[in-house]
Amino acid sequence: MGTTGDLVDGARVLQLFGDAVTEVLIGNDGDEGLMRALDAEFFVPVWSGDYLEIRAKLTRTGNTSRTFECTAHKVVELVQPSGSSARVLTEPLLVAKALAIAVVPLDRQRPKL
Repeated sequence: MGTTGDLVDGARVLQLFGDAVTEVLIGNDGDEGLMRALDAEFFVPVWSGDYLEIRAKLTRTGNTSRTFECTAHKVVELVQPSGSSARVLTEPLLVAKALAIAVVPLDRQRPKL
């Protein structure tokens, strides 16, 4: 599909996971929190021009810790590496998944109603 130079660094996917976790933390706690741990697995390469759908699902809420399941799915890919034609995939393709743990200090959490 792509050449070595077109390969997207896996760290970019991890950054997207961090952004998604931050968005959920702000909505849930009113604070960006701090990423404590991220355990990721990668399944297929991501090439320049691919479109990803990133999800972060809050699965556990502790006193200050928040646990998330994160996924990245490829939903669009280029037809040719050097072209601009693209196709929407019939089924989203799982690119990576991760278990993330973030911390929001008590004094920064939005008061619970």
